Amino acid sequence: MDYQTLAVSIADRVATVTLNRPDVRNAFNEITIAELSLAFDELGRSDDIRAIVLDANGPAFCAGADLNWMKKMAGYSHAENSEDAAKLAEMLRAIYLCPKPVVAKIQGDCYAGGMGLVAACDIAVTVNSASFCLSEVKLGLIPATISPYVIRAMGENAARRYFLTAEKFSAQEAQRIGFVHDVVPADALDAHVAAIVNALVTSSPNAVREAKVLVREVTGKPVDAAMVVDTAERIANVRASDEGREGVASFLEKRKPSWLV
Repeated sequence: MDYQTLAVSIADRVATVTLNRPDVRNAFNEITIAELSLAFDELGRSDDIRAIVLDANGPAFCAGADLNWMKKMAGYSHAENSEDAAKLAEMLRAIYLCPKPVVAKIQGDCYAGGMGLVAACDIAVTVNSASFCLSEVKLGLIPATISPYVIRAMGENAARRYFLTAEKFSAQEAQRIGFVHDVVPADALDAHVAAIVNALVTSSPNAVREAKVLVREVTGKPVDAAMVVDTAERIANVRASDEGREGVASFLEKRKPSWLV
């Protein structure tokens, strides 16, 4: 479909979803939110897609919420604000729960809601010149809808500081606290992301999907009897799956698995 605020392309089983409002530093509004929800829902259900890259055009990755959208929200009733926030929350959830692995390719500054977009992805790579900021409290707001994802990414201790101070911090600090995985020079970003994507698309699609679910559903839970049973059942199910059997057989027979043919 045609998008107003995104550019979506597909090549070699990889979809690239590009934030495409460079004139406003890719700040998002209600249209962007709706289009991101739709794009990730459709791409997540496509058998032809193995991985998704979340990219952006222009010097900034995402400046958070669009100012004109925020002005309009200032006149909303409580009910209207609740409805609007719910759409943003569902958009973030669509990225987080997408069955395909999602890589954030951060080519510039990433603020406020933009950090929520990154945190909802599975893997994040940034240029070394990017700045990060959770700026909400400077506007009398809080990073509520993005908080489940941002806190998971950077941890509670770092969130206590940056949620409260709204300080800008560097790409190196973002990596130190675990918010991003890799920091690279700008001229190495394309190749670095391509290498990660290649690792994703050459693995078993079913195993990648189940591994993503595994991390989400095991994290933070006690290692008790229920956990032991659950994880044993998960590996048993994957071993018995078509791709599980094919992967082991291809390894023993020293040939490529069917998903690479």
